[in-house]
Amino acid sequence: MLRSVILAASRSARLARLVETTPVSRSVVRRFVAGTATDDALRVTRQLVSDGLEVTLDHLGEDTLTAEQAQATRDEYVRLLGALEGAGLGRCAEVSAKLSALGQKIDVRLAVEHARAICVAAAAAGTTVTLDMEDHTTTDSTLEILADLRKDHPDTGAVLQAYLRRTEADCRELATAGSRVRLCKGAYDEPESVAYQSALDVDKSYVRCMNILMSGEGYPMIATHDPRLIAIAEDRARWFDRAPNEFEFQMLYGVRPDEQRRLAGDGYQMRVYVPYGTEWYGYLMRRLAERPANVAFFARALGSRK
Repeated sequence: MLRSVILAASRSARLARLVETTPVSRSVVRRFVAGTATDDALRVTRQLVSDGLEVTLDHLGEDTLTAEQAQATRDEYVRLLGALEGAGLGRCAEVSAKLSALGQKIDVRLAVEHARAICVAAAAAGTTVTLDMEDHTTTDSTLEILADLRKDHPDTGAVLQAYLRRTEADCRELATAGSRVRLCKGAYDEPESVAYQSALDVDKSYVRCMNILMSGEGYPMIATHDPRLIAIAEDRARWFDRAPNEFEFQMLYGVRPDEQRRLAGDGYQMRVYVPYGTEWYGYLMRRLAERPANVAFFARALGSRK
């Protein structure tokens, strides 16, 4: 129930305006969002890299309704990747992109064209692109576009969501040599027919999917802040004889930074998901909706750098 309320609030323009104007909201944004501009993204990337961390950058915005908005998003990613190349950060920072922000709901061909331009810019910068996953109605389209992009850019990353009932099968399809797959829990309000509803069932699915990816030939990207799942991932890596550079952990910017540094210090690849841009409200609300317990977690995080 709380999850549905949070997701409904994420779509409220009136509530967004109210939240955006309060002082505490600005504090939250600074903690969990790099800023609004390319320079902000570069500044935070440099800070994280200096701590031994890797980065994936997400230019926020998915409510793209026009071709002009989609092109502006593509242009920003190309500009960002050029800036990463110029700053010598391409080896430790990649980008994550939502196809909806590139026009997927307007014209799939347009979204593919924009995604391909971003992949070309990433290759020039010596880095990669990961296609973010959204609600279940776009899963097939996103995976089809991924397969198309991988013909010329085989290192393009996928994202799979453990709360979807189909994800174990998708993991088996994608756990192949050279395939980069980020495994997360999922953040959208999905019906029971397609998604597990209880936290326990989602966690069990996450572990089953992790086992498939860890035992496969691809490159798993374990996106979680859950201490139990992190410990299981460390155990599975040992079980399947994976070296620390043969998979990676991923966490959100501003969440458990000490644990991020701990994992990096232990020799693991640790990548921080860094969002930036003006469309931060929906992003934060979806992070809260991933698990209603995150409401208290984010509140505690504001008063602690742990």
